[in-house]
Amino acid sequence: MYELIQVAENSFYIQSPAKIGLFKLNDTDVCLIDSGNDKDAGRKIRQILDAHQWRLSAIYNTHSNADHIGGNKYLQGQTGCKIYAPGIECDFTRHPILEPSFLYGAYPPKDLKHKFLMAQESNVEYLTKENLPSSIEAIPLPGHFFDMVGFRTSDDVIYLADCLSSKETLDKYQIGFIYDVAAYLTTLETVKSLKAKCFVPAHAEATQEIEPLAQYNIDKVSEIADHIVSLCEKPLCFESILQKLFEDYGLIMNFEQYALVGSTVRSYLAWLKDTGKLEIIFENNMLLWKQN
Repeated sequence: MYELIQVAENSFYIQSPAKIGLFKLNDTDVCLIDSGNDKDAGRKIRQILDAHQWRLSAIYNTHSNADHIGGNKYLQGQTGCKIYAPGIECDFTRHPILEPSFLYGAYPPKDLKHKFLMAQESNVEYLTKENLPSSIEAIPLPGHFFDMVGFRTSDDVIYLADCLSSKETLDKYQIGFIYDVAAYLTTLETVKSLKAKCFVPAHAEATQEIEPLAQYNIDKVSEIADHIVSLCEKPLCFESILQKLFEDYGLIMNFEQYALVGSTVRSYLAWLKDTGKLEIIFENNMLLWKQN
């Protein structure tokens, strides 16, 4: 873990729970793509930088999930580096309480305010073309989260953030986190058509061929959506739908999974309603979902 792996002349990644990209800007300066999940990850990144006598000039966050921004504060404090994040992701990174609040749908209880869902604040600026080096291009990848981006480097490596999961992860957990299902599917179709020397997803193995894995993720979304529709043959409330999904897929409920999977299921329900597959009714002062 935290091994530095070179995938092109100037492009590397650090093997970690969420892969961290590293790009050499010149002989002495590097930038990071994301920063790991906490202060300890930041320390391990710093050790790699020091071992190679590299100076960290900037961190480019793909999105604001805590496992991608958790090392920001430590690394910025140690190196004085700039940090950039796209759109709404910048706001969430500046104000990390927004992530557990969004997931819970209200002020979050202490159970959800831990490092896996709420990073420490860092001084972040909005990502623009002007503050990206000419050797790096941002690629919009919305869907998993609000304004997530990936990055293509000048030596033809694409860092894909969380726009897809590994086959093993999907087979084990079934329901991957998604904020906007429609945007997520559009992003996956875009990713299928991309060509690069190497693709580096944050939660799957680096590969030269991304299309099969992107299609597997698309198929899993369709499977989950169809299953939700089938559950709603008779009107069901959200809690019942969530319970049946946990039972059918052999998942174990705890507060964190209730928030993460629950948020995703709500996103599926919204998409299925907007596409005409489900409708809502109110019965005995309860919102119920049913097949249209």
